[in-house]
Amino acid sequence: MTDDKLKEALARIYRRDVSVEPKKAFEIKKEPVIDTTVKENVKEAQKPEPENQVMTEYVKEQDKPAAPIIKLQQKKEFKKEEPADEPKPVIKAPSKFTVSSNPHIKDNSSVKNIMWMVVVSLLPAAIAGVYFFKLRALSVIVLSVASAVATEIIINKLAKKPVTVHDGSAVITGLLMALILSPLVPWWIPVLGSIFAIAIAKLAFGGLGHNIFNPALAGRAFLVASFPALMTRWLLTDGVTGATPLGMLKEAGVATVSYFDLFIGNIGGCIGETSALAIILGGAFLLYKKIIDWRIPTLYIGTSALIAVIFGRNPLFHVLSGGLLLGAFFMATDYVTTPITKNGKLLFGFGCGFLTMAIRLWGGYPEGVMFSILLMNAFTPLIDRWTRPVQFGGKKR
Repeated sequence: MTDDKLKEALARIYRRDVSVEPKKAFEIKKEPVIDTTVKENVKEAQKPEPENQVMTEYVKEQDKPAAPIIKLQQKKEFKKEEPADEPKPVIKAPSKFTVSSNPHIKDNSSVKNIMWMVVVSLLPAAIAGVYFFKLRALSVIVLSVASAVATEIIINKLAKKPVTVHDGSAVITGLLMALILSPLVPWWIPVLGSIFAIAIAKLAFGGLGHNIFNPALAGRAFLVASFPALMTRWLLTDGVTGATPLGMLKEAGVATVSYFDLFIGNIGGCIGETSALAIILGGAFLLYKKIIDWRIPTLYIGTSALIAVIFGRNPLFHVLSGGLLLGAFFMATDYVTTPITKNGKLLFGFGCGFLTMAIRLWGGYPEGVMFSILLMNAFTPLIDRWTRPVQFGGKKR
């Protein structure tokens, strides 16, 4: 359709003369009709079909660089550069960060090592006893140790249990048994005492770790109750029989012994309790190796000295004489028959010192170390119960 004809048609419709501005009228009607249609057609044409859209996205994805593949290749190349046989370093966490069940404080020491170190610590007292009492003391020590070891082997064989003599506990029992005997006892006394100590006081209760009383002291108590006359004969260092310093104090009220002789061991008494110097050396070794705790010996000796001062007696004499030092360092510190808590050890040492001095001052026997330790052994389970520490956040029962 030409422009002239279009103008005529529009003039007939609107009844007006379009000769003045034909283009304007045309543009007014053309703009809403023609432009709108064109815009809609263009929009429809620009919309991609679904298949074309999928293909377009697929092509775009294919055109992207393969970043993950490049990274994997880089990792593989990096691994190839590492030496194949080089071990990787192992980083161990510090022990303080190790999570485990109790006990949390661990050590490389064993029961066997501890027992044999105790045997070593007893050697100075044994050597001093042999030096002052000669072959009599040596024979008692050999018979006592051999009887203790043989008894443990025989009973283990009869009970069809593993032989535990290698741990050294039987040697300690036999050696302590000999050191708390007089050098004048017959040969069968140390044999019988060691048999009783091992068979009755130790193995009858289940062996090491289960006995209630100290085996050596239990054996000596059995001998004192069975053969009191044989157990109370004493040999002086000059080869004649006589009374011990505590015996002289008990009978005459005065002990004519110098402090030097008490310290060195030039006095009458048991084989291993005469030389305070040798006992202190052995006890210091145990304290240095941290095999024994300082609480029991300190409270034992300190309580005895304090009671002696309170009742007007010589504290140094009571500490150096008798078996107080030997009992404080080597018998009252037994792992099995003494408390395990810190406060319990303090209470145990105080009780031993109090009972020892009570027997010495007011009892019938001149010496009370054996009875005091055995009595406190009986109270050990109760002391552990009284002094049990309270758990964090818990209440004391």
